[in-house]
Amino acid sequence: DIRLLAEMDERHDTPCGHAIKKLCERAYQVFGQSDYETLAGISVSHLYNLRQSKAYQRQRRTFEKTRPKSSTIGERRKPCSNGQPGYIRIDTVHQGDLDKQKGVYHINVVDEVTQFEVVCCVERISERYLIPALEQLLETFPFVVQGFHSDNGSEYINRKVAKLLEKLRIEFTKSRPRHSNDNALAESKNGAVVR
Repeated sequence: DIRLLAEMDERHDTPCGHAIKKLCERAYQVFGQSDYETLAGISVSHLYNLRQSKAYQRQRRTFEKTRPKSSTIGERRKPCSNGQPGYIRIDTVHQGDLDKQKGVYHINVVDEVTQFEVVCCVERISERYLIPALEQLLETFPFVVQGFHSDNGSEYINRKVAKLLEKLRIEFTKSRPRHSNDNALAESKNGAVVR
């Protein structure tokens, strides 16, 4: 019964239970297909129960893993400062919502060696708000910024940020998969920023 039900769903693009019931009755009564005798005699609610069973789900549904889309923007590696200031880590943290209104986003930038930290707030993390904020943040550091490391968030991994960093001749790196410590310095400062 489950196999027949799954086959019917495939042929008829998953019709509702009432339509399946009518199709089963017609297959048995009009066309004399004895395979559909049991399905023709059961209730619509039982058809829904059958469709929720694990055996039905195993036959009917197929799942594919999400294929990662690699981005050529930024080099995927841990940044290496060699003990020199100017290699910054950046992360964004959302303060939260209040009365269904979106809260502010904090952009937290920390130098790896000196621990010099700059925090900037933006209304949204779209390019319109982020690019001017990044320009201002990069100018705030008392030394030349040589490296820029972020997580894999789309707010930083995009063409406009890459163009800005390229114009300033700043090395752009991003976190590696399954290496949660690559941006740990900025992540560790986020809690204090929000508090």
